[in-house]
Amino acid sequence: MTQKELLYLEDAIGHESNIIMICQSNLEMISEPEIVSFMQNELKKHISMKEKLLNFLEDKKNE
Repeated sequence: MTQKELLYLEDAIGHESNIIMICQSNLEMISEPEIVSFMQNELKKHISMKEKLLNFLEDKKNE
C-alpha cells in the first residue's frame, strides 16, 4: 500500500468518525420520530463503513 493510499484511508476513517459524532449529537436534540429513525439508520451505515475501513486497513497491515 502506498503512502498516498494510506493517507486516503486515514482521511476516510476520520470523515466517518466525524459523521458518527454529528449523528450521535444530533440524535440527542431531535424529537420527531421519522427524523430520529432516519438519523439512526445513517448512524448505523457510517459505523459499519468505519468498521469496514478499519478492518481493511488491519488486513493490509497483516499482509
